[in-house]
Amino acid sequence: MPFPAEQHTVARVIAELRTGLIAGFTVVVLLMPSGTPEQSPPGELAAGVPALPFIPPHRADLGVVPASEQVKRIASWSVGTQDHAAMPFVVVDKQAARLYVFDAMARLQAHTAVLIGSALGDHSVPGIGQKAIADVLPEERTTPAGRFNGRLGRNLTGEEVVWVDYDAAVSMHRVRAHQPAERRLQRLASDTIEDNRISYGCINVPAGFFDAHLLPVFSARAAAIYVLPDQLSLEQVFGPLP
Repeated sequence: MPFPAEQHTVARVIAELRTGLIAGFTVVVLLMPSGTPEQSPPGELAAGVPALPFIPPHRADLGVVPASEQVKRIASWSVGTQDHAAMPFVVVDKQAARLYVFDAMARLQAHTAVLIGSALGDHSVPGIGQKAIADVLPEERTTPAGRFNGRLGRNLTGEEVVWVDYDAAVSMHRVRAHQPAERRLQRLASDTIEDNRISYGCINVPAGFFDAHLLPVFSARAAAIYVLPDQLSLEQVFGPLP
């Protein structure tokens, strides 16, 4: 227990400390600039502060999934230039007979083998969309390369499809296994690429994949589809690319 003199000293020290703290706090308050805005909660901006523009990554993210350099280049270019309009998009690699679905940040969401036109070529024959299937010659059965605005719709039989090039009657649709001799399901499941060329030009997709990954992309609005070329270069089809 402190003596009376010591009690007086202790009380005086405490009083001085309190006075100093109060004075120090006053100085700090006086030094703060007037009108300092309150800190906004996380994820919000203070009133009057404009939001910064969204800047997407300039490289597509395929994780550990193997893909050609062409797929990586076109996906990275799309997100880097915002050509896909901040929407999910699809890349079809004809040389590998594979389809890739990316989200709006160019992150790979799903991929699958596909069936494509039996003929090599990157253009549709003029007027092919007006021809009956029976009149389409073998060399005319190409899947055109290019950038397309894919839209959900129905063909003449009422089947749900994603139109790639409506005028040329080229679409993405669920694989049709109506003719056993064509072995379309087996072709999709095989490890080879050559037997994936069987269609008249449309892109055949496994039914479960179509429902799970393509319908959600195209149900709301049009979305970009990039069909990579067989014979032309990317620059010849899409213009200058990084």
